[in-house]
Amino acid sequence: MSRQNQETYTPEFPSLVRVHKVKMRRPGAIILTGPSSCGKGEVATALCRLMSIRPEAHLSMGEILRSTFGQARSNPEYATLLKDRYQISATNNIFDCVDTSPELTRKVKSYSKGLKEYFKRDNVETFTSQLEWLEFCTMNGLLVPNRWTQDFIAAHIEHTQSQQHEAFILDGYPRTETAAKHLLEFLDRLKIPVLKVLHLSISRQEMIARAQGRGRADDDEASLLSRFQFYIENVQPSVDYMKTVLGSSAIALIDAHQPVFEETAKGKKLNLQASIANVVSSSLRNIGVPRVVIKDLIEDLLHQQK
Repeated sequence: MSRQNQETYTPEFPSLVRVHKVKMRRPGAIILTGPSSCGKGEVATALCRLMSIRPEAHLSMGEILRSTFGQARSNPEYATLLKDRYQISATNNIFDCVDTSPELTRKVKSYSKGLKEYFKRDNVETFTSQLEWLEFCTMNGLLVPNRWTQDFIAAHIEHTQSQQHEAFILDGYPRTETAAKHLLEFLDRLKIPVLKVLHLSISRQEMIARAQGRGRADDDEASLLSRFQFYIENVQPSVDYMKTVLGSSAIALIDAHQPVFEETAKGKKLNLQASIANVVSSSLRNIGVPRVVIKDLIEDLLHQQK
């Protein structure tokens, strides 16, 4: 057989192998970032399922914050650790603590009505503890002080030894250039490599449409526009910083709006699961999974979701 024939030869029989899962070659962090409502949680869950990553190794910023104030309430030892190491407690007044600033004070007081309803008391304008503010922000989709997120992420990774020996997904963090710098320095100190940064991108119009579709009380147009502006002014620069430190090959820009429509008796209808699968497919391709393998993985993903 000539060299030319060898290069163009393809087998005439179909593959007898079907791939159900893949696995990262080495431990490290996959960072998933993007604007609000871009589907980070859904994509992270699918990647865990397809890439043999334990659900517990999907580190969502929201879950870490919920775990923090939950443990602080139920575990006295953890509450003491939080107070002594990170200067955050149920007794420190947000209006008179290390985190206090005119901007934070204004922000907390602007939510006085919501705080009163949530905690069922009236003196929130004179005393709201750090942990109360953490809980209120977490449960209402508000940002907490940068110092807190940096410390909680670091503490969670450092004290969960298994995540230093396996691939894990960091979902929705970092959100600022300062946080990105802190995270990369921390991971480097622990010798945990960043395997890939997946930057999910959607337009402002699509973000607003998705957020309003979920019907949350704080998803009014002004709040949504503010969130998107935060993304432009803070999250995008954090990705640019990571690109500078890690190199452009470590960053993948993923189109998070890849809709699939199906014909019904009432006209076109969005197939949400297939739309998410398209974004997952793009993410897998950028991580380095071969296209022929991705086809099998996505077919299995859609089958499991039925």
